[in-house]
Amino acid sequence: MGRIRGRLTSLDQRERLTTWIKQACHAGASLYRACEIIGISVHSWYRWQAAGKVIADQRPLVKRHDPANKLSETERQAILSVCNGPRFNSAPPSQIVPILSDEGRYLASESTMYRVLRQANQLQHRGRAAKAVCKAKPTSFTATGPNQVWMWDMVYPPS
Repeated sequence: MGRIRGRLTSLDQRERLTTWIKQACHAGASLYRACEIIGISVHSWYRWQAAGKVIADQRPLVKRHDPANKLSETERQAILSVCNGPRFNSAPPSQIVPILSDEGRYLASESTMYRVLRQANQLQHRGRAAKAVCKAKPTSFTATGPNQVWMWDMVYPPS
């Protein structure tokens, strides 16, 4: 069985796993070995049974705070207005950031600009320039008879 470490496990899956571990221990296996075979640590086994019964995973219920350095909506709009303005509407962030830094302006890092554009669904082709076209790969030639396909090779054999 694969490792379970780090994955969210449902309550019924936890109950099933603890039942298997208890059966293995009653049959003579050590708790450490039974947990190892199932793919969990012994610490997880004890944590799952903290209240005397199997408890559900509490990680989805935790309230997570926004990071302190999260961009405000005003900062996001400033980045989008600069990227979509007439000056930079067809330039990628890898060109916008150095030009702005030469002028002494810093809005965001290059990766942040890419992230903001991706979240606004504007990371695909932007601007007036034509989209890049993928050229078709050259076809391979197949001879169905003599003298249909000719080729040459510039290999110099040793003399």
